Amino acid sequence: MKRGKRGRRSSPRQSLNLPDLDNAKSAVLNSLPYKESQRGYRHSIDEFINWYCSEPRLSFNRAVVTRYRIHLESRQLAPGTINGRLAAVRRLAYEAADSGLLSPDLAAGIRRVKGPKNLGIRLGNWLTAEQAKALWQVPDPNTLKGKRDRALLGVLLGCGLRRREAAELEIARIQRREDHWAIVDLVGKGRHIRTVPVPDWVKSAIDSWLVSAGLSEGRVFRCVCRAGKIWGRGVSERAVWHVVKDCAKRAGIENLAPHDLRRYARGCAAMPEGTFTISNFC
Repeated sequence: MKRGKRGRRSSPRQSLNLPDLDNAKSAVLNSLPYKESQRGYRHSIDEFINWYCSEPRLSFNRAVVTRYRIHLESRQLAPGTINGRLAAVRRLAYEAADSGLLSPDLAAGIRRVKGPKNLGIRLGNWLTAEQAKALWQVPDPNTLKGKRDRALLGVLLGCGLRRREAAELEIARIQRREDHWAIVDLVGKGRHIRTVPVPDWVKSAIDSWLVSAGLSEGRVFRCVCRAGKIWGRGVSERAVWHVVKDCAKRAGIENLAPHDLRRYARGCAAMPEGTFTISNFC
């Protein structure tokens, strides 16, 4: 006996339209607990959706994702960047399959798409000690905003903090431990807790800013208005980005980003004691 129309089960589709992709994208972002991960996945998924919807495609399957990988390689992106974009696409396929929007077989095929291998180590944008000194000395130490920017650049250069970590740094986290200053119990990416040593020249820049701003609790860095007064309870990650980009432009350093300052700090930490670094200038 044949089943009627009411007894038939709707099978998962082979292709996804824009509303389906948006629903799967929302499911992916809601499953990520950290803002950094949400920002990266949102950017990667949006790029894939724009590429996927640029022309009619028969199915969201392994062949289409392989073509997308070839498209990324044609843009001469780094292997790590391509692998990150593909990871977001795989996550998108998983959520679409769990929601009944995509066939589980197609999602399993997308999972088997391999990314390019990471061969060697990328050099990146490395600052020299002279460039670090020029960057740190760009802000005017005679103004309140200049003292804040010097302290912020010092935290990025000397301590290697990320943008979010610097923006959310609390005064109470800076403590004296075993005859030296450190940022204790810093909650970083992935909820990892670590203690970060603070060089003396960075601590001096922070103290100069805190004394001038009259701060003793709360977040270290605050917004400074054009009248030279502080307002608000903190700064955003975007504000940290603009400080670095503006100072880099005035120092004549091209294509500099906040993570390049973190790379410089990690490189200085790996150098033998007595090596010529920015601390020799301070």
